[in-house]
Amino acid sequence: MAKDKRFEKVYGEGALNCTEIWVDTQTGVQYLYHCAGNSGGMTVLVDAEGKPLLYRRTPNAPEY
Repeated sequence: MAKDKRFEKVYGEGALNCTEIWVDTQTGVQYLYHCAGNSGGMTVLVDAEGKPLLYRRTPNAPEY
C-alpha cells in the first residue's frame, strides 16, 4: 500500500444513500460520489464556467 493516498475523502454523509466529496491529492480537483444501495457514481465538481473545483483546506489556503 502506498504511503500517500491519491484520493482523500473530505466530506461524507449518509449510510445506505451516501454523498461524499473526494479530492485528488495531486491535483486538488474535487469529485462528488453518490451511492444508493448497491450502486453509485462519481463525477467531477465544476464551477459556473465549467472549470474543475479545486480544494482548499481553509478559505485562505492556496489552491493545489
